[in-house]
Amino acid sequence: MIKLKDVVMEYPGHLALNGLCLSVPAGQVYGLLGPNGAGKSTTINLIAGLLKPTSGTIEIGGIDPFSESEQARSRLAYVSESVALYPHLSGIENLQLFARLANRTLDLKESAECLNRVGLQEDAHHRRTGAYSKGMRQKVGLAIALAKDAQAIVLDEPSSGLDPSASHDLAERVRGLAKEGLAVLMATHDLFRARETCDRIGLLVEGQLRAEWEASEVKDRDLEASYLDLVSGKNSTQASID
Repeated sequence: MIKLKDVVMEYPGHLALNGLCLSVPAGQVYGLLGPNGAGKSTTINLIAGLLKPTSGTIEIGGIDPFSESEQARSRLAYVSESVALYPHLSGIENLQLFARLANRTLDLKESAECLNRVGLQEDAHHRRTGAYSKGMRQKVGLAIALAKDAQAIVLDEPSSGLDPSASHDLAERVRGLAKEGLAVLMATHDLFRARETCDRIGLLVEGQLRAEWEASEVKDRDLEASYLDLVSGKNSTQASID
């Protein structure tokens, strides 16, 4: 559903991505790890069609997100680290507004069903989102993705600033969306939440995918050690957990 092949992104004096190959099929959560400056934000902007790669190909359900941006964006939803909602509107009102922007109309029942599917408690549906916690706003962001009938979702640091309980709950909701057939790409610094949430994990360093793991086959401690080794230029731990 999300596919990048041999993607190079070069800015004046800076090579942001160097031959990136990455694939996220429907029904899978892919965790993209990497230190600051690794190229995660550039990758997200390319997938969203906000940038055109220097070379290589990017597809969202077989559609080029830059040259066919409208079609690609109808298949893709983006949930940022801090979901921006209209604070004077309720959760349902925000959901209906963003759905209309995606050319979809939701009635109250459909809106409530979307919010229930992502775990937003019913007594919050009609409350103004200005009083929501960050975790609640993230859930509305996921509901917006459902409302626009997206086939793929990009999450940018979704667990940042959440307490452990809210982070765990969000992870469960994300896995639930994948089980419904969505492709989910999650860019994160949170190694442990990535291992809990994702089916597959990739490590991006200096614009290159240096390693990939099946989340079920790597332990937290090994993942952390391998991450640190690869970021610092070592590779001994990677060999030990392959």
